[in-house]
Amino acid sequence: MTPLAELFRTFGKIGCLSFGGPAAQIALMHKELVDRRAWLSEKDFLAGLSFCMLLPGPEAMQLATYSGWRLRGTLGGLIAGLLFVLPGAAVILALALIYVSYGDLPIVQTLFLGVKAAVLAIVLEALIKVAKRAFKLPLHWGLALASFIAIFVFALPFPAVIGVAALIGYLTTPAAEHVPTARVPLMQTAATIAIWLALWWLPILALGFVVGQDFLFQLALFFSKLATVTFGGAYAVLAYMGQEVVQSLGWISAANLIDGLGLAETTPGPLILVTEFVGFLAGFNEGSIALGILAALVTLWATFAPCFLWIFAGAPYIAWMSAQPRLSGALSAITAAVVGVIANLSIWFALNVIFAKVERSSLGWIPDITSLDWRALVLSVIAAVLLLRLHIGLLTVLFISALLALGVFLI
Repeated sequence: MTPLAELFRTFGKIGCLSFGGPAAQIALMHKELVDRRAWLSEKDFLAGLSFCMLLPGPEAMQLATYSGWRLRGTLGGLIAGLLFVLPGAAVILALALIYVSYGDLPIVQTLFLGVKAAVLAIVLEALIKVAKRAFKLPLHWGLALASFIAIFVFALPFPAVIGVAALIGYLTTPAAEHVPTARVPLMQTAATIAIWLALWWLPILALGFVVGQDFLFQLALFFSKLATVTFGGAYAVLAYMGQEVVQSLGWISAANLIDGLGLAETTPGPLILVTEFVGFLAGFNEGSIALGILAALVTLWATFAPCFLWIFAGAPYIAWMSAQPRLSGALSAITAAVVGVIANLSIWFALNVIFAKVERSSLGWIPDITSLDWRALVLSVIAAVLLLRLHIGLLTVLFISALLALGVFLI
């Protein structure tokens, strides 16, 4: 059994270094949990990843929770999930306070440019690693390519792409006698669901009906609803959230949302932490910094409490799903399709780092060539050489890239 102290150290490290969105975060977890410590097998890790990709919410955070659950049960899942989120949440809150107090800080933006450039190399490494392990059949290559085209070019809904991949994998896998697995008592699952539904909703209901905080109650309701429809990660929900919080609810401006996304892109933790920034600004605009902090905490709870429900209720069934031949084929197909999804996110992120203007067209995301940021391009190339060619550590590469960006700024 994995010692709790070691679990704290490892997932604390992952939480503090989880820059670059789900692709880089998944790669970092694979490196720490499968390659370096052999706590999880390749099969278990990929099965967990495929399952998490089917769930609403941030897949990387849920993969961390699943990994902790595999190692030390519910307590391990709580440790892993919280440590994955809390470092980034603390940074986002600090930056949000600076944002409303001091406005733009050019030197901070410059440091973040260096971090983002290093992240591109991290994402590329992630894409290569996941692809090597996911492609077992020629069909998997085709599914990855098809999922990339479906999302990048045609902007098809993520759940639809994954659903079609799962169906193809299921139908193309020959039926065979499956390996018996331990049955999960239905009462155990029902109890888990009941406990986590209560933990999720009782504080929210208390805000509205006991404390009488109508604004915080409405905030919690909105982000709880958001937490159940965020299939495909943060990118899939940004358009919907932006329309609601900017146009319908009027909590923040469009410029605020864009700034929040920029901050979330360059801090550790899941990109969906942009919701915390939105919640803080909504509370600040409603009253004060104190209300903004409370709103940020409520938003975090409404966004991430459901993730523990999905994992703790569903994780016991992953082994059963993997042991069913056709279900296993469906999960393998999903994993292959996920490579295409990661490729789409990687290109979107790269274009937005290297170019100041990127627009959606009938062929996908097209950058404005005249808006090329040569600093980001050069720093990205340097970071790629350091990480992929010279195999320098992740933290060192991030530090060097930020330092080089600062040097360019001072010169």
